[in-house]
Amino acid sequence: ASAHGIDGILVEGWNEGWEDWASYRKDRQFLFNKAYPDLDVKELQRYAKEKGVQMVMHHETAANAADYERQLDEAFQFMVDNGYHAVKTGYVGYIIPRNEYHSSQWMNNHYIHVARRAADYKVMVNSHEAVRPTGLCRTYPNWLAQESARGGEFETMGGNDPDHTCILPFTRLKGGPMDYTPGIFETRLSYYNGEKPNERVHTTLVKQMALYMTMPSPIQMVADLPSNYARFPDAFRFIEDVAVDWDNSWYLEAEPGDYITVARKAKGKNEWFVGGITDENSRTATIPFSWLPEGKQYIATIYEDGKDADWDTNPQSYRIRKVVVTPKSVLKQKLAASGGVAISIKEADKAEMKGLKTIR
Repeated sequence: ASAHGIDGILVEGWNEGWEDWASYRKDRQFLFNKAYPDLDVKELQRYAKEKGVQMVMHHETAANAADYERQLDEAFQFMVDNGYHAVKTGYVGYIIPRNEYHSSQWMNNHYIHVARRAADYKVMVNSHEAVRPTGLCRTYPNWLAQESARGGEFETMGGNDPDHTCILPFTRLKGGPMDYTPGIFETRLSYYNGEKPNERVHTTLVKQMALYMTMPSPIQMVADLPSNYARFPDAFRFIEDVAVDWDNSWYLEAEPGDYITVARKAKGKNEWFVGGITDENSRTATIPFSWLPEGKQYIATIYEDGKDADWDTNPQSYRIRKVVVTPKSVLKQKLAASGGVAISIKEADKAEMKGLKTIR
């Protein structure tokens, strides 16, 4: 993380209770202030701080929200005492109190209670398995993101359909940011504990990069194994560069369930990024650059599906090229089936432009 400019590390399964986890089995499943003996919380935090990386706490509750509330103050104090300022909460399973549901009023009150109490301890919250975003991140600005839909992890559970991420920007994401956990470069999951011989991610590698734009969140995950990113260092450069907070956004083309292309300006920087994705149908995206400031030329680094790319048969085929663009430029960009395009843009100087094609 330190070597690649990634701000934080999330460790799941650190605390006592995971060895026999199942909903309804116990009234108290997890302890939120006691790590397993083989994980030294203080040493891990010390080393992370030395590397300029923040640790992100994980609180899985096995859906026992009632017990989580009983432990909440101890849990947040443990975080503060050990230098943690962000937590990912989780509610996998059947809710306790019994007869409540993830979307019931009691649980909605619970999510808000957690956000409020976390704010008292100056802790940021990223809630998983919670209800869909409804704009409450504006009321509680420490409530940074929610999963609240079938995220990237479901690619190991039968997979998300190719049109899934072409639907969510028009539905769940209308109410606030979503933690989708994108960035999966090894899309064939047969290596996954030997248990998933036929599972695969229903996207190309480039579409995974584009999701950082089309599924916006002020906390973005880098969801694959480090060893998989090491195989594609030129593509990983986009994930290193892409911002997570924005000054402005321009939705360039979209059709619910079919495709979406968006451009965004990085907050406080003269850097712009474009992401475009499509469903199971290949298509040609039309990308104008009229939203760029007038009077200048720009270098666009385009990460695109290879000519033979296909989410099912050849998902890791991609190409990277650089071109010069101006506010008058219009790019016709081919997207593979369940593919995408990711573009990073910076102001150009004459030396950098030498030998590059200009898009008219």
